[in-house]
Parts: sequence; structure tokens; C-alpha cells
Amino acid sequence: VLLAESGGGLVQPGGSLTLSCAASGFRFSSYGLSWYRQAPGKEREFVASISSTGTSTNYADPVKGRFTVSRDNAESMVYLQMNSLEIEDTAVYFCKVQHYSGVHWGQGTQVTVSS
Repeated sequence: VLLAESGGGLVQPGGSLTLSCAASGFRFSSYGLSWYRQAPGKEREFVASISSTGTSTNYADPVKGRFTVSRDNAESMVYLQMNSLEIEDTAVYFCKVQHYSGVHWGQGTQVTVSS
């Protein structure tokens, strides 16, 4: 099971970014996936999740209405569209899958929101 995030970077407050997570090594369309983030000095926290079919999504309160999670099962990709970014969104963002073999994380991608 491999997960590889990309798309992070430096963005001004109010800006947008789209993160991608490329998955391999498992039957992607059978599993829900989640996005988490970890800010400096803080614990890793849940951001958003999406069901295996993409029909069900869930968001943490701080990102509701600003972030959108989606997936492309044909390409084994999951995305996190982030709009109206705030300084408090600065963190390393990770994708996660709870596979039958265990919980797997990507290496993370840094998102920095700063003026």
C-alpha cells in the first residue's frame, strides 16, 4: 500500500490549493480515504473523508464550506480542494487509508498560508 501526496505550497490568505493523493498497491475503489493535517507543535487532526464510491463525504468543522474532497477511482486518486485558505490551515497534509493490513499514511505535503 502506497500513498503519495502532492500539490502543497505557499499561498496567501484567501487563496486556493488542490492537494492530490496517488494510491497504489491495493484495490483503491474498495476503500474510503481520509485527509489529515498536522500543524507545528500540534497533534495530527482529521480534515475530511470520502467513501469508497465517493458518494459520502465528511468534514471537520474548521474546513466545512471551504474544503472539498473528491476521488477518481479510475485513476486511483483522491483530491482535496482547499478554498478561502486561512493562516490556521498551515500544516502538513496527509492522506490515509485504513486497509485490512493496517493503517497507511502518505509522506505528507506542506501547505503554508502566509502573506
